Amino acid sequence: MRKFAVVKDEFLKYGVKAEDIKIPVRATRTSVAYDVYSPIDEVIKPGETKLIFSNLKAYFNDDEVLYLATTSGMGKKGLILAQGIGVIESDYADNISNDGNLGFMLYNHGQNDYVINKGDKIGQCWFAKFLTVDDEVAPTGVRTGGFGSTKK
Repeated sequence: MRKFAVVKDEFLKYGVKAEDIKIPVRATRTSVAYDVYSPIDEVIKPGETKLIFSNLKAYFNDDEVLYLATTSGMGKKGLILAQGIGVIESDYADNISNDGNLGFMLYNHGQNDYVINKGDKIGQCWFAKFLTVDDEVAPTGVRTGGFGSTKK
């Protein structure tokens, strides 16, 4: 099962309402990625990094991953993900610290302010299967939070 959902009310950011959140869509029938939209207006100055939460979470199978990236149009204007690419595991949804709120940490390496209006794309995401090694000792850790929660 794969789907997007609005995070629980207590985890909504920026004072927006659940009914105002735009669910990600694919632009064309052959698009690989789902476009994700900003719930707020924001300006990212050259050399600045800002984290924008989408107020959405994603549900998907345990043997799948959700990748986050910026669009080519955003990159053309100098905006990239600060960490290069986002990797979201299936147990991120419903976590106790932010309910799985998908955030885009955007960095402006361009020369001009990057203006984001509410409803503009803040990135894209796509689902993929992943493989593990055959002789793996199964991990026993359990996610307890959001950003950076799996670090030791």
